[in-house]
Amino acid sequence: MIPTISTVPPDSVIYQRLHGASFYDCHAMDIPPTDKSALALYLQVVADTPGWVNALMALRNRTVRLVGLKNLGHLGDVDARKPAGDYRVGDRVGIFSIIHLADEEVILTDIDHHLKVELSVRKHPHKVSISTVVHTRNLLGRCYMLVVKPLHRRIVPATLRRAKF
Repeated sequence: MIPTISTVPPDSVIYQRLHGASFYDCHAMDIPPTDKSALALYLQVVADTPGWVNALMALRNRTVRLVGLKNLGHLGDVDARKPAGDYRVGDRVGIFSIIHLADEEVILTDIDHHLKVELSVRKHPHKVSISTVVHTRNLLGRCYMLVVKPLHRRIVPATLRRAKF
């Protein structure tokens, strides 16, 4: 299965957050029918994060420390023993915190003084979509996104491709 560039689903909760966004995108991929929640699908995706993505995150964490940004850790830094059903709104899941939790969509966020990132995993019949919405807050956020945007457009599809659905 190959991820494709898609539009942010208009029936998703994250669609309401597009207004004023500095950046957004969506990648979708066909999956076999599943009764797993959107959060369980996200946990599957990050469980097999490509090594080069973790290497980029490590480089990012070392570099941004110089300008006072926080160390996020790695994308797949989640407790593999914790079932998806044990998470609640407000809980950390790796580098993100849950702000919306429903069976068909989970929205995770990370907020720093330079930007606000929101990531949606939306379960559809026979498909999963991952939408990212970024609101930059200042010049540092805009500069940060100049570097991150082209990498992000490679990371999401590569991570989806490796997921074992």
